[in-house]
Amino acid sequence: MSTKKKETDALDLLASVLRAKHEKMGGPRIEYRVPGLWNSLEDGGEESRVDPCSYYLQIIDRIRGKKASPRTRKPTGGEWTREAVIYNMFVRTTAAYDHDADGKLDIPVNGEGFRETGTFLKAIAMLPYIRGLGADTVHLLPITSIGHDGNKGTLGSPYAIRNPYELDENLAEPALGLDAKTEFKAFVEAAHNLGLRVIVEFVFRTAAKDADWVKEHPDWFYWIREEVPIRDGSSMIADHYGSPLFTGEELEQIHRDVESERFDNLLPPHRTYTDLFADAPEPETITTENGRFIGQLPDGTKVKIPGAFADWPPDDNQPPWGDVTYLKMYDHPDFNYIAYNTIRMYDSRLARPENKNRSLWDRILGIIPYYQAQFHIDGVMIDMGHALPMSLKAEMVREARQTDPDFAFWDENFSVTERSREEGYNAVVGYCWIDQRHPERMKALCARHAKEGFPIPYFATPETHNTPRAVTRPGGTTYAKWAMVINAFLPAIPYLHSGYELAEILPINTGLDFADEELAGLPSERLPLFSSHAYSWKSPHSFPQWVARVLEIRKQYAALITNPDPESCRVLEDPNPRILAFARISESPLKRIAVVGNTNFEKDESVSVAIRTDKNYCIDLLSERRIPRVGDHIEMSLGPGQCLVFEY
Repeated sequence: MSTKKKETDALDLLASVLRAKHEKMGGPRIEYRVPGLWNSLEDGGEESRVDPCSYYLQIIDRIRGKKASPRTRKPTGGEWTREAVIYNMFVRTTAAYDHDADGKLDIPVNGEGFRETGTFLKAIAMLPYIRGLGADTVHLLPITSIGHDGNKGTLGSPYAIRNPYELDENLAEPALGLDAKTEFKAFVEAAHNLGLRVIVEFVFRTAAKDADWVKEHPDWFYWIREEVPIRDGSSMIADHYGSPLFTGEELEQIHRDVESERFDNLLPPHRTYTDLFADAPEPETITTENGRFIGQLPDGTKVKIPGAFADWPPDDNQPPWGDVTYLKMYDHPDFNYIAYNTIRMYDSRLARPENKNRSLWDRILGIIPYYQAQFHIDGVMIDMGHALPMSLKAEMVREARQTDPDFAFWDENFSVTERSREEGYNAVVGYCWIDQRHPERMKALCARHAKEGFPIPYFATPETHNTPRAVTRPGGTTYAKWAMVINAFLPAIPYLHSGYELAEILPINTGLDFADEELAGLPSERLPLFSSHAYSWKSPHSFPQWVARVLEIRKQYAALITNPDPESCRVLEDPNPRILAFARISESPLKRIAVVGNTNFEKDESVSVAIRTDKNYCIDLLSERRIPRVGDHIEMSLGPGQCLVFEY
């Protein structure tokens, strides 16, 4: 069967199943509603009552009719990423909706047999909306099967991966009788038909504590004695399991050694901690007790798989990751414990070729080729890639690009350094999300673009699924819309975390930039990463039309904006410290576009930006109003968070 035939089977099958179900039901008899935005960016506050089978069938038929020209697999190593505009989707939440309007999300299905949490079918229906915003790439948070041991919230985390080769069946619609793999194939095909690429996020460094691999290969996991108590996030009891405890002086030494890259004799945890760990049991001794794998050693000692914790720094304030565990990348009797020097900053005595857990590496190496062959994805985001052995990542990149020479690799790395480029990545998350709300940092970021540039593209975004929502920052929606303009014209990658354009307040997760008091008010039962939640698709504060307008302007200047050359970026001076101004410039052909923004989200600020132009006035591309030139300056007053974008 040809590749083209494989790509069309799933979407055709999905359409035929919907058609047959619609005919069997004999017309619209179901109380089923969808948000107006799924139909049109103009219908933000509306809701439509539809027959689900007919509704989804019509959308799929339209998508099938698009048949975008197949992309030529160019040997550019995923460098198309630099020109991408990304929409980040957590399917279970992004595509969730109270379809029967009973005031809650019915789980597992509503009275008519349809899921109200997000599914691939509903995600397909959202693709025209995503394209309408101006995105050309969809980044999916993990979609693989989820474990149960230590699950947080009501549904569990997608990062607690039970089996990376299997998909979460809760992302399929039971009413259609198709499995998640078939519906995901249809999703990728639909995206490709609309000219959208699909990137899937994977975690190769951790697994669910009840992963399918445990009974097959217990030696791929760490084990502790069954009777060892588990510490909570605030406990400091040394002989309870948790992140290893170090004194202040020890932490200083660890940081000095790591910063100096002295990995030959890294400080280990205290003996009290390492003695909690035990050897791996034999597969035949492993049983399930109260939903947890328990093994037995030859001397009768019972052992269990411990949970994980933040890999760096050793005193990180993130809550314990009780639903996942670290995979044992290297096997050495002197390092049979979980700590910073065994899971990320590998001690050089451990990270040796002869200590590789080779069978585990081979299983991990098969994951990306499997998704390429079965689903035709366009790239991967590697979560915690910084904690994978570099040689393993090199093998991943090499094998994936042998299949698809244009396959993209993205790095969940907040540093923007040459190292990510050397490891084969095309983009990193970067740190724009934290600099965004600090005017002086954003000015420094723009200055760096103009002076030296960045060695690898980063995501231009005010929020990710691990951070507070943009609209909860000072300035609220005004700040979020300001960030959209600034980010769209940087030589970076616009990144839309789903819900951002809807002015969502609740974060997906609390991994980054949360104070301890904020963490206390956001337990897993409230967080969408672990529990059911639907976005406020009818929010009067949403601004998808603004996003679409900004990105349409960006598209008109895409060749200029995506140019990473420092010569293409110039900082524009203004005596007012609350004004952020920069220009994007090309000499041949001559084209200059300026971006001026007020970083004060409460008050008007005066602007006096020096520009060189013969024009008597410029036109703000956002508002279409005239901007008069006064001598060699643009002078006017900007409202709170107001931005100008104009050619000059």
